[in-house]
Amino acid sequence: MTLQRRHLPDMRLLQTFEAAARHGNFTRAGEELALTQSAVSRQVRELEDQIGKPLFERVRARVVLTRAAEALLPEVQRLMRMAETTMRHASAGAQSEGVLAVNAIPTFAERWLMPRLPAFQARDPGLRFDISTRPGVFDFAETQCDIAIHYGQPIWPGAQCTYLCSEIVVPVAGGALRGRAMDAARLAEAPKLHLSARPTLWPDWFARLGQPLPEGRAGHWVDQFSLAIEAVKGGMGYALLPLYLIEGEIASGALEVVMDVPHSTDMAYYLAIPEGREDKVAGFRDWLISQVSFRPRAAG
Repeated sequence: MTLQRRHLPDMRLLQTFEAAARHGNFTRAGEELALTQSAVSRQVRELEDQIGKPLFERVRARVVLTRAAEALLPEVQRLMRMAETTMRHASAGAQSEGVLAVNAIPTFAERWLMPRLPAFQARDPGLRFDISTRPGVFDFAETQCDIAIHYGQPIWPGAQCTYLCSEIVVPVAGGALRGRAMDAARLAEAPKLHLSARPTLWPDWFARLGQPLPEGRAGHWVDQFSLAIEAVKGGMGYALLPLYLIEGEIASGALEVVMDVPHSTDMAYYLAIPEGREDKVAGFRDWLISQVSFRPRAAG
């Protein structure tokens, strides 16, 4: 399909619009872009003429987005991110380097992926990584992502999902709670850390042992495994944590498994590869799988 050039965006005008919208002020937008206030105003008018709609209204000393501008802004920001990534990848190619764009959820990326990447990069010194931590399922057609490490079910439109590993959680202690004799009954009464995104972790673990969990679930609540790990290390309570995220702490003794009763949740980690990029990431995909020492499938 031939592109209609009159419909192609002028990135210069879009960049000026985005800065003005973000600052709510033409003068500050001009300072960021090294333009005068009148130049910013002129470029905004040019963009308004192109789309046939006003984008700003003046309210006292500020400029306020119109409804058309509110709808346009997120699309412009997405387009600018895409353009920036495209240029970054293109410059790598010009230097005879390859770029591998990888997305993973933040805690998994920080605690499992990043410590291992130097070993893979050593195999291919010319490779450059572009790592992102965008959560959830997103549209590969709107990103420059080559492979995503996805937590959940093997469902991702426009992508092929390959099983990587189950989420195996174990009860652990840190700080002053280390070294204490523990069984299910004692642990049921002990202070615990709960993950707000996984409220059934402790109840499911105790149900497996046939041990009732007291009502109320006393303890602290956090919304990220990374926060739970730090809280456990400080001795704030016992927690159920994925083994893959605490390998270093277990090895160093900062955390200890208090009961050897691992539990596999009903979710798992998968490698989501967009259609058409399988050959590009095949080596990296196989290497990631090789880094998982214990790969039982998630309980169904």
